[in-house]
Amino acid sequence: MSVFYVPAVNLIGRGVVNEIGGHIKELGYKKALLVTDHFIASSDILTKVVAPLDAEGIDYVVFKDVEPNPTCKNVYDGLAVLKDNDCDFIISVGGGSPQDAASCISVMATNDVTPQELEGLHKSANKGLPVVAINTTAGTSAEITINYVITDEERKVKMVMVDKNSLALMSVNDPELMLSKPADLTAATGMDALTHAIEALVTPGAYDVTKKLSIGAIELIKEYLPRAVANGQDIEAREAMVNAIFLGGMAFNNAGLGYVHSMAHQLGAVYKLPHGVCCAMILPIVEKENAKRVPAAFRNVAKALGLHVEDKSDQECADYAIAEIEKLSETVGIPKKLTELDIKEEEFDFEYLSKNALIDACAPGNPFMPTLEETIAFYKELF
Repeated sequence: MSVFYVPAVNLIGRGVVNEIGGHIKELGYKKALLVTDHFIASSDILTKVVAPLDAEGIDYVVFKDVEPNPTCKNVYDGLAVLKDNDCDFIISVGGGSPQDAASCISVMATNDVTPQELEGLHKSANKGLPVVAINTTAGTSAEITINYVITDEERKVKMVMVDKNSLALMSVNDPELMLSKPADLTAATGMDALTHAIEALVTPGAYDVTKKLSIGAIELIKEYLPRAVANGQDIEAREAMVNAIFLGGMAFNNAGLGYVHSMAHQLGAVYKLPHGVCCAMILPIVEKENAKRVPAAFRNVAKALGLHVEDKSDQECADYAIAEIEKLSETVGIPKKLTELDIKEEEFDFEYLSKNALIDACAPGNPFMPTLEETIAFYKELF
């Protein structure tokens, strides 16, 4: 038996943000904590979001101090604003960082726990406060999943939480909110989405429904991510990427992820690098090794990336898939080496990051469990 998690209501498509006021009013809640970051708060995106709230008389207070890799402090600060203003629900506006912070605030508001106590699988006892998750990037799928990540700034560790009690009540994916996103952010979040779809496809936790979702996501990303990066105003490409992250998000939300995310989380925690960039750089390294263990799984990856697989061997399919991943990453401008991001090999703590990758919550979803030595070797390939 498989359990399939997805928000109860999902608004998808051009202009759907204009409809949120009526939907939220029907819920009957009194006041929202609107969780976002400084960039969104100072942009026209927030104006577009609050206009339908104001039109329906929905009360809210804005918390805009979420960092790119949200920290425990961000969560505690947001929770304090929520309590001080007697908010009874949350509206999250942004990419993965505001969505993750909102998820943690939601669960902490109804459970007497610290963020550290929520790390791992389904650690909370009570359903979190209702969340209306308004997404502004085509990448993380955090608005529709039960996964969120919070950085423990003292330990320099990204804590992965997988918790059904954090699932949003409503998700909103409007490609018109994404038109102003710069090319580098579009590329990074898009490659994060590709990583989600591929990891969810090759994980042992994949099943028929999630496999179909993953394949659909990969097909869309292959075709439309380069277009979205080349021209941010390409609304057709933006809408296709919205569809891709919705499909891929449902896939990994229910099948799981793998070791690419385990390793990427550590780079983000220690060096504060963009998560999508980390995933894109690590993806071909880990998948080359995965293909040696589950070569048949890469037939689906190769097919989704455009190969006619009927007369091809598993190895040919795997080789094609890895090559296409690397090609797409290069096309959208992802760095190939950490040195391009000013990370020096002689200052890189290979053992510390590798040990943390091994205990990351995403690691068990990989087709095989790497050793410490293998993980160190993977990181060394980034230099």
